[in-house]
Amino acid sequence: MPDIDSILQKYPFVQTDNLIPILQEIQENLGFISKEALIKVGSHLQMPTSKIYGLATFYNQFRFEPKGKHHISICNGTSCHIHSNAIIIKELYKKLGIKSGEVTKNGLFSIEETECLSGCGKGPVMAVNDKYFTSMTVEKVHEIVNFYMQIENS
Repeated sequence: MPDIDSILQKYPFVQTDNLIPILQEIQENLGFISKEALIKVGSHLQMPTSKIYGLATFYNQFRFEPKGKHHISICNGTSCHIHSNAIIIKELYKKLGIKSGEVTKNGLFSIEETECLSGCGKGPVMAVNDKYFTSMTVEKVHEIVNFYMQIENS
């Protein structure tokens, strides 16, 4: 896995057009964009860190905290909303004791509400580390979360 410096070396020409691709690559490799990464990117592109952070926070694709080992994405798109995803979201929050954008204290779980997971005909849809679960119910939330908890306790 490349570090921040090796990613920046791929962009030898100082161009602000490179900012988004650099941030995307850093997040893809490190899982999030750290304060250290923002500072190094600013230095490399000769831009103030505050400007980079301001631009990055405009896009919801960027995260500034690491994800949990088991990252849960829950669809909050129109179709899933119509199929009562609010009940599923509420149950996830209750079960894990965190909300969207947060990570459990032990670092095992994080939750992110997304606009669409492309399972509109089978909602509500939830994903854990890119494994998709459809037609979610409160019971399925408990089964799935308990499964991942058991993996960690094995």
